Amino acid sequence: MKTFLYWIVEMIARAHSRLLKLNDAYEYNFSDKELHFLVIGVLGMLMIFVVHPIFKWLVKNDHIMVVSWIYVFTLIIVITFAIEIGQRVTDTGVMEFADIVFGVLGFISMFLVFSVIRGFYHLILRLIRRRRGDEEEEEWEDEMAG
Repeated sequence: MKTFLYWIVEMIARAHSRLLKLNDAYEYNFSDKELHFLVIGVLGMLMIFVVHPIFKWLVKNDHIMVVSWIYVFTLIIVITFAIEIGQRVTDTGVMEFADIVFGVLGFISMFLVFSVIRGFYHLILRLIRRRRGDEEEEEWEDEMAG
């Protein structure tokens, strides 16, 4: 995870350097704020064009939990970075990248435990439903899975 995050930071730094070189080479003279406006705007729209069809497919195929996981995972990344930056700014702690990694791994680990428990729960409900041949169990399972 640490290697992956460092790779992302390195790719962002390279892209930043290239954009600054292009800005200087073609004498656009965009300010840092204008570059952020343009780059993040374009990046956000590209992500919408990729993410929206994927989420639409996931919802259509009853994979709502995957959509929820992606959303929460994204929030966890933002929150852990915000906590570390906040510690640095307020001098209430030491800003460490390892804290971010361990926080994210904590969420992933706890979600894996939840997924195993949820999987057993749904397996038991299916077995009960098959054994009884009871439609009420299926309706109840659908309500609980909601």
